[in-house]
Amino acid sequence: MAMAFDLVIRNGVVIDGTGMPPYRADVATQGGVIASVGRIRERGTNEIDAEGHVVTPGFIDGHTHMDAQVFWDPLGSCSCWHGVTTVVMGHCGFTLAPARADQRHLVVRNLERAEDISGAAMAAGIDWTWTTFSEYLDVVERLPKGINYAANIGHSALRTFAMGERAFTDAATAEDHRAMADELRDALHAGAYGFTTSRTHHHETSDNRPVASRLASWDEVRNLVGVMADLCVGIFQLVEDPPDDAERATRDARLIDLAVETGIPFAIGATGASTRSLDLIDATAADGGRMFGLTHCRGIGTMSSFKTQLPFDSLPEWKEVRALPIDELRHALRDRDVRSRLVWSAHNGPYGRAIGGEARKPDFERMQVFDRPLPPHRTVADVARSRGVDPVEVMIDLALDTDFAQFFVQTNAAFDADGVKRARPLGARSSRLHPRRGGPHAHARARARVGLSRSRHRS
Repeated sequence: MAMAFDLVIRNGVVIDGTGMPPYRADVATQGGVIASVGRIRERGTNEIDAEGHVVTPGFIDGHTHMDAQVFWDPLGSCSCWHGVTTVVMGHCGFTLAPARADQRHLVVRNLERAEDISGAAMAAGIDWTWTTFSEYLDVVERLPKGINYAANIGHSALRTFAMGERAFTDAATAEDHRAMADELRDALHAGAYGFTTSRTHHHETSDNRPVASRLASWDEVRNLVGVMADLCVGIFQLVEDPPDDAERATRDARLIDLAVETGIPFAIGATGASTRSLDLIDATAADGGRMFGLTHCRGIGTMSSFKTQLPFDSLPEWKEVRALPIDELRHALRDRDVRSRLVWSAHNGPYGRAIGGEARKPDFERMQVFDRPLPPHRTVADVARSRGVDPVEVMIDLALDTDFAQFFVQTNAAFDADGVKRARPLGARSSRLHPRRGGPHAHARARARVGLSRSRHRS
């Protein structure tokens, strides 16, 4: 007998996105579409008992870098583990397309250090069968996927497509401008979600140079955003360093002017305790433009462990020890003379400048012992004070006690992400929370600041 539905989810608590209070109901789907909500007597080809669980529309992760990961991870982890059903990729100017066959190494050069995506992983996991961004979208469309993907086109890839190696050294010529505009136009016609760029010093290549988009003049950016305005499609995402006070007025004016002139919605970073980004958003709206801020619910951190990377890996004394086989490493870390040299080295460096997810000079007051899923976590400095030992020795001891399974996380940005929310209550301005950094569920569940119905309300 044919089943009435493809899937029936039974006995869950439904939050439907309308703002209604939660209610118990069954949910049925047919052909990938919700077909019925309520008390459902008909059977489904597949059924899930959701007793004790919440059933909601999926979260949208509005800022990801899954452009390469989609080729070897069809489920989109770890976003999918937290109720995310749609991700937007291709941010900060970094995409895998467009790229000619002899330029793929340039795309990798832009991506691998700035976004901590291994060049070896990309070489092994990606079947490069495209040149244009439209062709890349076709390839992604054919891949098996457990979630939905929207893709931006990145400025750095556009520059290397039009200019080759010159993208990392030169200003664009008129011919370069035309080539970038033509490819952007074709990408938007093919379904690109928007255009993204980076102007921050935090984004460098694997050979210690600025990524290609950082070489672009503001006129180049204006011209490319103008392509979106001509087509009346797309969103513009920008990441840049906060300007100093002397430059802020000029920077704000040019962003407001471009947003108002083009009518294109802008997405900017609004992290940290400062409200200046939110003031810029308000000023843009007052002049008739559309600008949205993307912020974090908690600090942005770098994970480290003896099995992955440590802040000390670049130091000569540590390199020698870290190269040892695991059994010899255990023995070395218990040797008092070795430990003494490692502690001295960790405190005295020298350290280079870290980019992206690279381990960086430790700040033991901000480095936390990641020994439980939810905060609060103890800092390494707190544990050191309680034990009366050096913080570096705490890291070594915890690693030995856990057979090197202990992780540490050091907050590198948005140290006081609650500051923005204190100054602008959630929902009070055009600011969006980043799902992978806590998102609405972090406040709805862990801190009980926002009810689940409100966190899923589609306004």
